[in-house]
Amino acid sequence: MRERSPTAAPATDLVWTVPNLLSAARMVLSIVFFVLVEREDFAAATVLFLLAATTDWVDGWYARRFNQVSRLGRILDPLVDKVLVCGAFIFLAARGGTSILPWMAVVVVVRELIVTAVRAEMERVGRDFSAGMAGKLKMVLQCAAVAVELGRLGFSWLFNGVDAVGMATGLAWAAVILTAYSGAEYVVKAWPVLTGRDVPSDRK
Repeated sequence: MRERSPTAAPATDLVWTVPNLLSAARMVLSIVFFVLVEREDFAAATVLFLLAATTDWVDGWYARRFNQVSRLGRILDPLVDKVLVCGAFIFLAARGGTSILPWMAVVVVVRELIVTAVRAEMERVGRDFSAGMAGKLKMVLQCAAVAVELGRLGFSWLFNGVDAVGMATGLAWAAVILTAYSGAEYVVKAWPVLTGRDVPSDRK
């Protein structure tokens, strides 16, 4: 890895990094994706969703590999993830006739709001609150549920001989169950801080 010059900005202060640009691009893709779903162009929406979801993995890998983890990235990356996934659940639930039901969208959105609030408090008092395995896996299942639902609507010929509805329904339920579980896991982890039992004396 190339050494940084003495005048280079610390990695945590960088703004115009490749990972941050990818996150910004994912936000734009998310907006276009919502328009495509609203217009019921599910084939294009499927491709765009998969592209946006892929950039999420790429920007995280790139940030770690090339030491471009930044304060902005720590805020922007999860924010855009929430916009994409929560928006996808909301739009598909609102459409009706899909495996993603309105109450499932509510669970996903409420979980993200709770975890965001808890993370803010944990970081305020200097506690680590990085994503656990359940949190990472729920993101995978959420994306899989959305992708299969979009795919069966936009590329039905790919599912010949396959119970696409059953597959989409199973993934949606698995995603929602793990979403609720991971949210509860985060709250339990943060409970000592949230109740004031484990806060540094200088932070109280």
